[in-house]
Amino acid sequence: MVDLSDLDYLSDNLANRARIIAQDRSWTNIIDGKFEAALSGHSLDMIEPSSGTPFCTIARSGLEDVNAAVSAARTAFEQGSWPQMPAAERGRHLSRLSSLILEHFEELAALESRDTGKPLRQAEADITATARYFEYYGGAADKVHGQTIPLPNGFTAMTLHEPHGVVGSIIPWNYPAQIMGRVAGAALAMGNCLVIKPAEDACLSILRLAELALEAGIPAGVLNVITGTGEEAGALLSCHPGLDFITFTGSPEVGTLVQRAAAGNHIGCTLELGGKSPQILFEDADLDAAMPVITNAIIQNAGQTCSAGSRLLVHVSQWDQVLETLRGHFEKLVANRHDANADLGPLVTGHQAERVAGFLDLADDANIPVLAAGTIADDAPQGGYYATPTLFGPVPADSALAQEEVFGPVLSMLPFKDEEEAIALANGTPYGLVAGIWTRDAARSMRLARAIRAGQVYINGYGAGGGIELPFGGFKKSGHGREKGFEGLYEFSATKTIVMNHG
Repeated sequence: MVDLSDLDYLSDNLANRARIIAQDRSWTNIIDGKFEAALSGHSLDMIEPSSGTPFCTIARSGLEDVNAAVSAARTAFEQGSWPQMPAAERGRHLSRLSSLILEHFEELAALESRDTGKPLRQAEADITATARYFEYYGGAADKVHGQTIPLPNGFTAMTLHEPHGVVGSIIPWNYPAQIMGRVAGAALAMGNCLVIKPAEDACLSILRLAELALEAGIPAGVLNVITGTGEEAGALLSCHPGLDFITFTGSPEVGTLVQRAAAGNHIGCTLELGGKSPQILFEDADLDAAMPVITNAIIQNAGQTCSAGSRLLVHVSQWDQVLETLRGHFEKLVANRHDANADLGPLVTGHQAERVAGFLDLADDANIPVLAAGTIADDAPQGGYYATPTLFGPVPADSALAQEEVFGPVLSMLPFKDEEEAIALANGTPYGLVAGIWTRDAARSMRLARAIRAGQVYINGYGAGGGIELPFGGFKKSGHGREKGFEGLYEFSATKTIVMNHG
């Protein structure tokens, strides 16, 4: 196995460094602390989104690999030290992992950038957040308290939070490092053992993080990573009878399959399934503060973000001014390769690029006006999966552009005339993940926040630097369960009630 820590990262040329890292390496599964190729011998090419060319390989796992990973996690949970370890000690291991992530910061950021296509500075923010997840849950591990419950004299009742056992986690390609951090940090802090199946399109940072977890002293078998396709390894893991709990982040369609598989084994699941999140601009909004945030909320990670602010609801009195200002922002946007550190990078795969292009074609067929658009850099590689940042409006509330998750740098503008209509539009999709409200009227902001069906609502802002401490999850088609914050710890535990009759 190549030791990436031996490579030279001292060059000041970030673009060159990003190309060097992950070159000429075949990445393997990590099962029971060992680096294992797929037992079938099969592998998959990893494709660089910026150029559309292969640059390394990963294992293509099948049933035997999934069985081995689940078996290793089961043995670690039932016979190993991790679940029995004092919570404070588990926390120290997670804190050591956080420190190692920061020590390998440039390496991990370059991996994440090249693998996903996102600009290097966005990948750096992701790795910072990943380290913070392990720091947060490392500190929280010994602070999960139960309750005592009043009963008649002679009885004492208490509750404990105990780990589920073996947890399976299927992680998407848009934020692999961050989502591993929020899942693994909470699950491991509670004493669970994990089998992670990352997306085949972007998984290298997860594999490297699992290597660092072993270096941090997390015992073999506690954290296992298997790679492969969703149709093979993902499906096999989701229905595996050896799991006690499963988490999935991805599309509603696949989420339905995961939930059915979990139900077949009578286990719980946490699902985060995307959104069609509104940002609502009232007539008294501070446009100077709002416009950069609104623009960034749709171009971050090229719009491939579950919580992307993909619908902009604008009070009719502000429409012309908002359009003029936003047009200026959009027309300056440039997409380019990941190491160019442009406003946005490519989409992650050719399939994703075709999907976004399909939504643009539907908008064109419906004669929905294009209000503004950015550009793709002249020197962007021809084989890359680039999408032009595009602003549409006015968008009909019942159109696909306003109802479905595009997952690209596409912003839909819709007008509204009063609070009642704003609430109806905000709640008028199958999703309910995040919302933003822009107004100087405090009473109005709270009325809207209470009325909107979304798991997170931001007032005069959008997002909070990764939101590590903030419970995250959705209503309706956006899924169920909560991750991040202390809610994430409780999600990865089961409540046990103990009653003592002591006379």
